[in-house]
Amino acid sequence: MPDLLWPGDARGDDHLTEGSFLRAMVEVESAWLDVLGVAHDPLPDLDPAAVPAEAAGNPVVELVAILRDRLEGDAARWVHRGLTSQDVVDSALMMLLRDAVSAVRRELREQIALLADLAETHRSTAMVGRTLTQHAVPTTFGLKVSGWLSAVLDADDGLGALSFPVQLGGAAGTLAAIVELGLDPARARDRLAGALGLEPVVPWHTARAPVTRTGDAAVGCTDAWGRIAGDVLVLSRPEIGELAEGSGGGSSTMPHKRNPVLSTLVRRAALAAPQLAATLHLAAADTVDERDAGAWHAEWATVAALVRRTVVAGSQATELLSGLEVNTQRMAATLAAADTGSEQRAMAELAGRAPADQYLGAADQIIDTVVDRARRSLKEDERT
Repeated sequence: MPDLLWPGDARGDDHLTEGSFLRAMVEVESAWLDVLGVAHDPLPDLDPAAVPAEAAGNPVVELVAILRDRLEGDAARWVHRGLTSQDVVDSALMMLLRDAVSAVRRELREQIALLADLAETHRSTAMVGRTLTQHAVPTTFGLKVSGWLSAVLDADDGLGALSFPVQLGGAAGTLAAIVELGLDPARARDRLAGALGLEPVVPWHTARAPVTRTGDAAVGCTDAWGRIAGDVLVLSRPEIGELAEGSGGGSSTMPHKRNPVLSTLVRRAALAAPQLAATLHLAAADTVDERDAGAWHAEWATVAALVRRTVVAGSQATELLSGLEVNTQRMAATLAAADTGSEQRAMAELAGRAPADQYLGAADQIIDTVVDRARRSLKEDERT
C-alpha cells in the first residue's frame, strides 16, 4: 500500500518494501542450500505479517523456523546452517539496494539527456543572474541548466562507483561453522555471491561502508534534484514567471492555483535525506564487538527509507524536467528592466576600454564542457 505520508510513494514500485525484503532473505537461504549441495524444492512465498521479528530482534530467526517447518528431509535439516542472521539480512539488503540503485540510474540517464538538450537549446537565452536573492550580472538559462547537469552527472558517478557485497561471516565473522562443515570458505563465498549477483568480499559485519556509501550516494542524488527543484520553485513564482511546471497541481480551496507540486515533492526528499544518511554514519561509528546490538538494527529501516525515497524523487525529477516550461520573453524582460551592468562598467574602465556588447564571459565554453561530459557519459553507458 502506498504511503499517504509520502505522496508519490507508489513510484517506488516494490523497491525496499517489507515483501521484497522477505523474498530477498528467502533467496539468500535458498542460494545457501545450493552452496551446501542440498536438494530442495522452491522455498515458499511468505507473508511478512507471518514473520514476527521482535522476540529475536530480527526477522531471520522466525523465518528460519518457518522454513524448517515447511521444508522436508535434508533441506529442513540444513537450511541456514553455517549462516548467521546478519549474513542473511545484510546480503538481502544489498540485493535490494543494488536493484534500487539501478532504477535510480535509469532516471539519471534520462535526466542527463534532457538537461544536455535543454542546455544547448537555451545557451543564448539571456536572463538575470541572481546572487543572495538579488539581481547580479547577466547569465543564460543554458548556463543555469549546465549547473544542474553537472550536479546530476556527479550524482550518477557516485552511484556508479558503488559495489554491493555479499555478507558471509558466520556467528562472529570467523567463518568457523563453514570450515567445520568441511567447506572451503572462499569458494562458498564466491558461489553465494555469484548466485545472488553480489560482490565476493571478506566478512564486513562491523565495517559498514557498503551501507554508508550507498546512503551518501543517494543524498548526492537528492542534493542535485533539490537544487533543480529550488530554482524552479523560485522562478515559477507569479511575480517572476520565468519557469513553470508542465502540469501544476491544484488547490483544495483556490481553483485558480497551479502549484509546482513536483518541485515541492522533490525538494521535500532533498530536505529529508541528509538526516537519514547521518543516522547510517552514526550507526557505523557506534558499532562495537564482532556484531553489534542496536547500531546494526538502526540501519535497516533507515537505508530502506532513504533509498526508496530516492527512487521516488528520481522519477518525479525526470517528470519535472521533461515537462518544464521556459518563458524566454519573461527572462528577457526581467533582464532588460534590471541594472546588471555595474560590474561590467567597472571592469571595462579598469581595462581602459568601452564595455562589450555582452557580459556573458565564458558561458558558452562552460556549457560546451558540461554538455560534452554528458554526451560522453551517455555513449559510455550505451557501450556497457
